[in-house]
Parts: sequence; C-alpha cells; structure tokens
Amino acid sequence: MSNPKMSNAEPTNTSMNSSKFKPDASDSTAPNLETTDAVPSKESNEAVPSEPIESFKDIFSEYEQSHSRKSESGSQRREGTVVSLTADSVILDIGFKTEGVLPLTAFPTDKPPKPGDKLQVSIKGRDPEGYYELTRGKVERPTDWASLQKAFEEKSTIVGTVTGVVKGGLSVDVGVRAFMPGSRSGTKDASELAKLVDQEIQCRIIKVDVDDEDVVVDRRAIAEDEERAGKERRFSELKEGDIVQGEVHSLTDYGAFVDIGGADALLHVGEISWRRVNKPSDVLSTGQQIEAKIIKIDSERNRIAISMKQLQPHPWEAVARKYKAGERVRGAVTRLTDFGAFVEIEPGIEGLIHISEMSWAKRVRTPSDVVKPGETVDAVILGVNAAERRISLGLKQALGDPWAGAEEKFAAGSVIEGPVTSITKFGAFVQVTEGVEGMIHVSEISAEKRINHPQEVLRIGQVVKAQVIALDLEKRNIRLSMKQLVPTGLDEYLAEHKEGDTVTGRLVEMSGGTARVELGEGVMAMCRIPLDRADKEGRDTAMVTSTSAKTDLSSLGSMLQARWKAGPSADDAKPEAMRAGQIRKFKIAKLDVATKKIELELE
Repeated sequence: MSNPKMSNAEPTNTSMNSSKFKPDASDSTAPNLETTDAVPSKESNEAVPSEPIESFKDIFSEYEQSHSRKSESGSQRREGTVVSLTADSVILDIGFKTEGVLPLTAFPTDKPPKPGDKLQVSIKGRDPEGYYELTRGKVERPTDWASLQKAFEEKSTIVGTVTGVVKGGLSVDVGVRAFMPGSRSGTKDASELAKLVDQEIQCRIIKVDVDDEDVVVDRRAIAEDEERAGKERRFSELKEGDIVQGEVHSLTDYGAFVDIGGADALLHVGEISWRRVNKPSDVLSTGQQIEAKIIKIDSERNRIAISMKQLQPHPWEAVARKYKAGERVRGAVTRLTDFGAFVEIEPGIEGLIHISEMSWAKRVRTPSDVVKPGETVDAVILGVNAAERRISLGLKQALGDPWAGAEEKFAAGSVIEGPVTSITKFGAFVQVTEGVEGMIHVSEISAEKRINHPQEVLRIGQVVKAQVIALDLEKRNIRLSMKQLVPTGLDEYLAEHKEGDTVTGRLVEMSGGTARVELGEGVMAMCRIPLDRADKEGRDTAMVTSTSAKTDLSSLGSMLQARWKAGPSADDAKPEAMRAGQIRKFKIAKLDVATKKIELELE
C-alpha cells in the first residue's frame, strides 16, 4: 500500500508509481482506471489522473481486500464475536462477509460461550459450505527443519497448503514439501482428493527424516481427535431418562447403532418394540430418524443404551381388564419350546399353549406336530396372571369338548367302530370319535381263546367294532369289549326269553338273601330269596355249597327236559329245603339285553 504521508506530495513520477501498483489486467476484479478524470502532465501530453496518489490508494486497498481471502491462513489470529450457537458449533463474526465456525467441543462443558462474547481465533480453512473453519489455538506454519522436528515430537497441529495430487495421496507445503497418504486425508474416496488442492489445511506430522528431507503428514487424525472430543462432550451432557432424537447408522442381528447428536448409542433388538422383533432390519433402516429414551449409561466404557419401546405404554398394564378366562382369542405363533407354543395375541402380549392343551385326540410329543411358527391359530384363554405376566391358552378348547354329551352318545351297550390308536400290554386304545378314545382290555378281545398280548390279534390303524361296557365321564374313560359282540349261548337265551317267563334252573350257591342260578350252559342269573321264604323252607342262614354230590353239567339239560315233560310230581308239592345243586322253577323278573344281566324270582 502507498504511504499515507505521500498523499500531499507533488504529482511527479506518477506514471512510474501507477505502473508499479497497476493490478493485473487479466483479473476481472481489477478496477478500471480509464474512468478516472485526467489532467495534462507538465513533462508530456499524456493524461494523468487527478489527485493520483489518494485515488490510487483507495482503489488498490479495495482490490487488496477482494483478493486477500486466499492469503488468510490458520496462522492469522483474529478476534471474533459470537453470533449464535447450534447443537455442535459456535458461529462467529470474524470481520469477513462469511462467518466462521468453531466446534463447540473447544469449550468446557460447564462454560459454553454466549452471543456477544469476544474470542481470539485462528483460521484453518473453509468447509464445503463456504464457512471459515476456526480454531481457538494458534496454529503455526513451520519455518525450518527444527520447527518441523519439534512439531513432530510434540504431536502439535500445523498449517499446510495442498499443492497437488500425487500417486497414493497429496503433496502438501508445510514449509517443505510433505506427503499425505490418501487414507489419512480425511476424504471418503480418491475423487475428493482433487478438491483439497490449493486449500490450506491443518495436519499433524507423523514422520520426519531431516537427512532424506522426508516428511509425512496426517489430516485425518485432527478430525478424529475433534470427533472424539465431540463425543466425550456429548456423552457428559446426557443422562438416563433423557428423550433423544437420533439417526440409525448401522444394523446388526442384535440391534441398531444410533447417532444421538455426536454420541453413539445401542438400541437392542429387545428394546425396539413391545412386540417380538426377530431382526432389527425387519422394522428399521439405515438413515431412519427415531426417537428413543436413554435407559442406561456406562461411564466406564462410554456406552449408552436406548429404548424405543419405553416411550410407549406397557401393554400388560391393560391385560387384566381386557382378557378374561373363557374368552376366545386369535394370534400368531411366535416361537416353540419343548413344553408348548407361545402365541402373540396383541403386540407385546404373548400367551402359552401348553403341549397338554393342544389336542383332544392324540398325545402330542412335540408342539411342532400341531403348530408352526408364524401360523395364526384360535385359542381359548384358560387363565390370566397379570402380576406374573402370564396367560394360559388352550388350543383344543377352541375346537369344542368332544366329551360333551358322551353319556348319551356312548351309553353302555352301544356299539362303536374306530381305528386302533395305540397298543399296550394290558389292552388297546380305539378312537371312538375325534378327541375321544376307549380302551379294550386284553380280556375283552376274544371269547374263543386266551389272549396274552393285544398284538396277537390287533395292530395300530386296524378298524375294529366294540361294545361300550362302561363310561366314566369324570375320568374321561370308556371301557370297550370286542368279545361281547360275538354271539354266545347267553345271547341266544336272551333272544328267546322275556320278562315274566317261568324258567327252570340249578342253584349254584347261596349267600345271605341272594342265590346264583344256572339257567343253561354259560347262562347265569341272580335270584333274591326273601328271608321268610328261606326260613319257611328250612334254609340255613349260612352259605350252603354242594360238596357231596356234584351234578353233571352235561346231563343238566336232559334233567330239566324230563321235568318239563313229566309235569309236577307229588314231591314237588311239598316244600323242599333250598340247597346247592337243587333244580327249581324261577320267574324272570328283569332281563337286560344291553348289559346281558338276568334277575329271577322264586316261583
């Protein structure tokens, strides 16, 4: 610039001065001197500017200011005024048309700056948006090898200018020519390296060899230090219970990592939703903005755990009033265990179908035999325990109880037909209907021969016919018999007689007021004997058993036939004491074909 004192000097040698300070004609921002007023020179007829010294000083000053931005380096200390604060930066007015940006991490967490504060800063370059990047510390540019060696030993930050792209990285002027590997430039890919050319940057010397004049610098380390400081500052500001906004930046099988304003937090897969989430990628994506609650801060390991579901009401709070035993519900099977299947009846609410509640018809060995994960099923609520967060469900109950009305459908004497479902050493189980089984004891399989094991006659899947001989609804048991369906002498006798018929039979034994009477081969009946009748006929009160004379069963039929043909004899008119082996006349009091029972009365 011209000396202010020269403003009153004589306008001599104006042409020399003007050519000395004349801006480059190729610069489009250079002032146009042809527009100035001119007066004749004393020594020539050339036109010269009026008030040449004062006018040129102002013009050159304006030009200098418009071209000075490129020379403003990080080594230049300036005073800035705080204009505003953002989440991670401080905006300052540094006297230029564009503001400067200072990281908030440059200040103590308990003493952040305020708008209007005056700060001493250094310019280290410009960011992609055009703002000046500032630093509070004074950043020096090395002047000799000694200063380079000192900066290397102290790991201090220095200023350098990128001069060009070379193989593997960048060439940087730090007072001497230095090399910066591309991996340490702080750029994402090689295409961005060219954008750093001619820019002034901050870096750190990571290698210096004075003899070989070899210097290697690192820009990425500065950014990493700033990022680390920012995370530490952000970490110190957070506390458990805070509600934070964040961006998902990576997904794993066990959760998602979220940037919550400069600090990383883990959103575990179990904290994404009250409903079961198999993989975070099923409900989240990278770049997604979320809101979460800080549930744990580990200061020792600098770890933060967050939860999305904690911001939603707990679904179990309303379970007690929403669900009652006996209600039908529908849900999807979420997972299987050895003892049952879990079903989600609403987001965050699961009930358990125990393996014993899956089928009426068969014994379930594993839940996967009945249901599959993801399958939608109907079930009946068997019980609700909101305090322990348990709901018991029944799958078979939703199908209806097959034992309902079993007394009418499977009454004693009725005949059923079904497949053999299982065989044991004591009998075989037969499916009577869906969900109902009956058991044929080994002694009820055949009337023709003795069966030692059911497998001698039956096999699983074989369809058989059987007669119901007993039903216990409380125990849900049905006793069946196959041999009862095979015609016998008893069946023929029942078919030929009716109640009220007079028959002849042999007393087999007597006990108290009851006698067993044989009416034919394999045909037995019971007869009640009134005590007065027994006394009248001189019957002993003790049981009388024929031991002296045993009647030949083979001759019983002929004996009875002879009596019927001959008619009553004189001896018959006389009362005869009742004894075992005696043949007498009886009247059929009751004949039950279904149970094959006959009750008699004395004639």
